[in-house]
Amino acid sequence: MLAVFDIDGTLVDSRATILSATRTAARAMGLSEPDYEVVRGGVGLSLTEAMARLAPGLGPEEVDRYTDHYKAAFVAMHAEPGFEEPLYPGAMDLLADLKRRGWRLSLATGQSRRGVARNLARAGWADLFLSSHCAEDGPGKPHPAMLNAAITACKARPEQTVMIGDTGHDMRMARAAGVWAQGVSWGFHTESEQVEAGAHHVAATLDDLARQLETFAARLRETT
Repeated sequence: MLAVFDIDGTLVDSRATILSATRTAARAMGLSEPDYEVVRGGVGLSLTEAMARLAPGLGPEEVDRYTDHYKAAFVAMHAEPGFEEPLYPGAMDLLADLKRRGWRLSLATGQSRRGVARNLARAGWADLFLSSHCAEDGPGKPHPAMLNAAITACKARPEQTVMIGDTGHDMRMARAAGVWAQGVSWGFHTESEQVEAGAHHVAATLDDLARQLETFAARLRETT
């Protein structure tokens, strides 16, 4: 069994950080600060694509500058002493429990490789995940490339795999890869947005997510 996790909005509560960095970048570009409702829609996509969605009137070079301003603001926040984006309460316990019960774990995220490395430096994370995959490795979400790469790297099959994420982009990627699309309700996209994108189920809490994964494992055992 393979559980592939998104990071932002699924394991890590990055809502405040992403909104702050986006607004700082907008000010640097002389643009109006975007509302959270606008920002959240692009989370999970590659950063350049997400920034282009925020300001569709910008040309490619301006989007690149907008993206660079975002990166600079994001790095500056993380450089502040003691700064760390919080895990959702119970997330680490769930990951550790899945690992103990024989699940293979992987990451599939719209973050940069640098962002992935920063998260893998969290206490205990490097020992949890067999592989990590991001938009810099190839096509970003909702293209199934990174999820297919996780399946290959972890020596799994699509029917053994669950993609856990908080956005419609995650759900579309899961469907495109032929795996179980497991949404969570506490991140960036609403339950209805995830269902519309193809979620098989959207968990309301981490306990609910744990139950759904156990149900998936039980069904898999019955068919093998």
